[in-house]
Amino acid sequence: MADTLRAGVIGVGYLGRFHAEKFAALPGVELVGVADVRPERSGRVAAALECRAYTDYRELLPRVEAVSVAATTSEHYRIVRDCLAAGLHVLVEKPICASLEEAQELVELARRQHRILMVGHLERFHPAMQELKNLATTPRFIESHRLAFFKERGTDVDVILDLMIHDLDHTLSLIPAPVTEIRAAGVSVLTDRVDLANARLEFADGAIANLTASRMSLKSMRRFRLFQPEAYLAVDFEAGELTHARRQPGATGLIPGVALDIRRYEKEDVLLKEIAAFVTCIREDAPPPCSGEEAARALKLALDITHAMRKAKV
Repeated sequence: MADTLRAGVIGVGYLGRFHAEKFAALPGVELVGVADVRPERSGRVAAALECRAYTDYRELLPRVEAVSVAATTSEHYRIVRDCLAAGLHVLVEKPICASLEEAQELVELARRQHRILMVGHLERFHPAMQELKNLATTPRFIESHRLAFFKERGTDVDVILDLMIHDLDHTLSLIPAPVTEIRAAGVSVLTDRVDLANARLEFADGAIANLTASRMSLKSMRRFRLFQPEAYLAVDFEAGELTHARRQPGATGLIPGVALDIRRYEKEDVLLKEIAAFVTCIREDAPPPCSGEEAARALKLALDITHAMRKAKV
């Protein structure tokens, strides 16, 4: 590979334009072009970042070595398939695809083509979550609340694939045991898809996870809590804060015998960290932080939750 990595972005709506800005800012990377079916969007981003604009992403593929795909979820499979078939490395926004069969096909294609397929589970790069995972030993109970204001963006899929999948990815990375039981409920409020959902997961090792996601809240909340023997860990993503409470004989404070540590992290550009990691994986031929296989596992669980929800309504 040449010293300068030639990159492009497909889909430059709200999130895709940030992808383009990060590629343009990275040393050793040339943002060759951006593609979007709306010419006004691709033209505006291309003009701002001094690259070429395309309305047909296929015209971009021969000119680059790597792409970010930030199109709508329903378009992921077709676009990523074409990119991998053209010999490109791909970073695709979560969820990897709309169906497990499509995801598995993309994973196999990336393997055959010997190309990086990385999925943008962005919160893996949040410093508070990274530290939680360093401190986690034997999770027994996980609880998450992910509440967001309503936006049209992302409503081509239900809230499980739109929002809850972040916490499914975190949970699966912390609990290696298989899921043995799923209980789920959800309602449609502002769209014809599920807008609010709750899932209770039981794992073969006895661990339990209770996850709630809503995209019709009047306030924003992103919190993830983990309980394990003699310790409690909690991340507030919006405050950039990690709380670590652990049993410690002789400790004084709010709870005698419990040491409380609250760590606050400076705000970081986690998308820049993610895209820089993608570029590093390409340069070093290293496994990506979130592989297609891992993303397919989170997708499978998300779809299993949706199936359990529908079954419960019968």
